[in-house]
Amino acid sequence: MQVTSWMGAFFWGFLVLYGLMMYCLSPRTVTLGSFFQGEDSRGRKASPFLLTTSIFISWIFAKSVTNAANLGAEYGLVGGLAYATYWLSIPLCGLVIYRLRRRFGATGLVSFLTSHYGRAAALAFSAAILIRLFNEVWSNTAVVGGYYGDTGTPAFIGSALLFTAVTLAYSLRGGLRSSILTDAAQAAIFVIALVWVLGLVLPQHSPAELMSTSSWAMDAGVDLLLVAALQMVSYPFHDPVLTDRGFITEERSMVKAFTLAGVLGFVAILAFSLIGVHADLVGVGVSGNVPAALAKTLGIGALLVMTIVMISAAGSTLDSTFSSLAKLVGRELPAMAGKDLGKKAIGIGMATMVIFALFGNLPMLAGTDILKATTISGTMVIGIAPVFLLHGLVTPTRLGFHLSFWTGLALGIALTLGWIPASWAIGDGKYALLLGTNLYGLMLCTAGYVGAGLLNRSELHASRP
Repeated sequence: MQVTSWMGAFFWGFLVLYGLMMYCLSPRTVTLGSFFQGEDSRGRKASPFLLTTSIFISWIFAKSVTNAANLGAEYGLVGGLAYATYWLSIPLCGLVIYRLRRRFGATGLVSFLTSHYGRAAALAFSAAILIRLFNEVWSNTAVVGGYYGDTGTPAFIGSALLFTAVTLAYSLRGGLRSSILTDAAQAAIFVIALVWVLGLVLPQHSPAELMSTSSWAMDAGVDLLLVAALQMVSYPFHDPVLTDRGFITEERSMVKAFTLAGVLGFVAILAFSLIGVHADLVGVGVSGNVPAALAKTLGIGALLVMTIVMISAAGSTLDSTFSSLAKLVGRELPAMAGKDLGKKAIGIGMATMVIFALFGNLPMLAGTDILKATTISGTMVIGIAPVFLLHGLVTPTRLGFHLSFWTGLALGIALTLGWIPASWAIGDGKYALLLGTNLYGLMLCTAGYVGAGLLNRSELHASRP
C-alpha cells in the first residue's frame, strides 16, 4: 500500500492529537492519594466501573493483541486460546489479594513480603517488578512503531519515541489517577475499533473455516496453552500494573472488578486472535506483526483503525507502567527502609518515570522479539506462586521464599541462555522445552517452599518442652 504525504501527516497528526486528548483528560494531581492511590480531588476511591475498565484495558497490552494475532496466524484458534488463557489469571489474582487483605491485613505486595519474609525477599521481588516494568516500556512502544515503519527505520523509532513522550507527559501530570481516568477513554476507543476491524474481516469466513486452521496437537500450540495454564498461577503477581489496583478499593468491589475485567480480557484477546486466523486464510502469512501486515493490505482506513487499536492499548499499559514505577521507587522502596518521604515521593516518582522512558526503549531500538517479554519473564517468576497462593496454609519462612523465588529465577535465566537439558522438553513443539521448564520448575519451587515450612514446623515442635 502506497502512503502519500498527506496520509503520513494524518497518521503523525493523530498520534499528537491522541496525546493532547489524554493530557486534557488527565487531572493535575498534587496529593499523595491521587498520585499513588488513584483517588479523586476529594479523596474518594476509584469507582467499580473505573477500576474494571482500568484493569481491562491496562492488561490489553499492544504487545498482547499483536501476539494474539500472530499466534492466531500460526496456530489458529488454539494459538489465540493459549494466549487468552493468561487473562484468566486476573480473577485468580483478585481472589489471592482479597485473601491477603482480609486474613493478613496486606496493604501492598511489597510491604506484605517485608512483614512476613523480610527485606531481602521484598528487594528480590522488587527487582523482578522493575524488570517487568522495564519490559513493558519497550515491548509496547515497539508495537506502535511497527505501524509507522519497519523495525529500525527512522519512522519506526521516531513514532515509538513520540508515543513515549506524549504518554509520559500526561502520566507526569496525574500519576495513577491520570492513568485510571484515561483508561476509561482508551477502553472505549479500543472496543469500538476492535468491533470495526472484526466486522471488516470475519464476515468473509464461516465458523468452520475459522476453525479449519486449528489442530489440537502439542506441536500446534497446545504446548503454549499448557505453558499459559502453568504461568497463570504466578504471572500476575509480578505485574504492579495489575496488583497495584488490588489495594485501592474495598475488597469485595475489587474482586468483582478483577473477575469481570479478566473475563472481558479473555474474550477480547481470543476475538483479536481471529484477525490472525483471517490473515492466514487470505495468505498474509506469519510475521512478527501480523495485524500491521494485514491492515496494510486492506487499505488506509483499516490501517488507521488498527493503529488506533494499538495506540489505545499501548497507551493504557504504558501510563500504568509509569505510575507503578513511581509508586515502587517513590513510596514502597523507601518504606522498606523505614522512611516516609511525604510529598517528596511524587518528585522521585516523576524522575523515575523519565528515566525509564529514556532507558526503557533501548531494547526497542535493538529490535528485540516482543513475545519474549511474556514467556521468559513468566518463567523467571514461577517461584512466587507458592509464596502468595500457599501463604498461611504452609508455615511461612524466609528460607522457603528464597528457595522458591531463586529456583524460578535461575531456571528462567538458564532457559534464556540455553542451559536447560533437552530431556526436560514435553512434546516436540516449539514450546516443548518452555513447557517442561515451567512444569518441573513449578514443582521444584513448590517443594522448596513447602519443605522449608515443614522443616520449620518440626523444629518448633522439637524445641517445645
